[in-house]
Amino acid sequence: MTTLPFTQVDVFTAVPLRGNPLAVVHGADGLDAGQMQAIARWTNLSETSFLLAPTDPAADYRVRIFTPGGELPFAGHPTLGTCHAWLERGGRPQRPGEVVQQCGVGLVRIRRDGERSAFEAPPLRSEPVDEPLLVGVCAALGLSRARVQRARWLDNGPKWLGLLVDEAATVLALEPDHAALKGLGKVGVVAPHAAGSECDVEVRAFAAPIGVPEDPVTGSLNASLAQWLIGEGVLPPSYVAAQGTRLGRAGRVHLQRDGASTWVGGHSVSLVRGELQL
Repeated sequence: MTTLPFTQVDVFTAVPLRGNPLAVVHGADGLDAGQMQAIARWTNLSETSFLLAPTDPAADYRVRIFTPGGELPFAGHPTLGTCHAWLERGGRPQRPGEVVQQCGVGLVRIRRDGERSAFEAPPLRSEPVDEPLLVGVCAALGLSRARVQRARWLDNGPKWLGLLVDEAATVLALEPDHAALKGLGKVGVVAPHAAGSECDVEVRAFAAPIGVPEDPVTGSLNASLAQWLIGEGVLPPSYVAAQGTRLGRAGRVHLQRDGASTWVGGHSVSLVRGELQL
């Protein structure tokens, strides 16, 4: 029997049970990809991460990230949650105040931002969206095409179809057909809240192709939305996104453009600490 340390972390919240849960398996070097995938299916969370010894001397640790349906080269809430769990279990970064994570997209920097941690978003690749596909996605979301103000394929490791719509109420009212979305790709929808609201924008993420109908809070999507929309002058260089509202969560994602870098931050809290026996 193999026994491995295990942590379950709630990410993008300072209040337990209001963010996006992440399972973290420590010391997973002895597991193969099939075992990791089986564990991810068993936890049935949007992502499960596996901490490994780094192979790049510049990295503090290496991580592999799995959804119930497959492996991801990068994801945001696993990046912050894994870093939190690694530090909590005694991890010591090579450089004070900064952790360097090795994952499928290469090296990702993570820094402390007050009581929060923030990761530097990987480079963004973007492409236009074909109009027939956009019409199909709108139909699957139950969304009027006229409410879509901008659309773009966004890829910073995971690939999302990003939609900017007219107002937060439109985002919250979506009733997607997840079966129809499964063949169309992962979709992220964002819209501004009214001035004076607690948060600046509302976000929802639909990832049926990887077995996650709606993700509670999504770091990679928020990173790419910020890179896209700050870059086009639509959103300010610093803002707060709300996500998970329709799922009874209260995720808060802090986005900031700092020079050429986009930083994605949030709180993390550990809820479960124990051992995984295989």
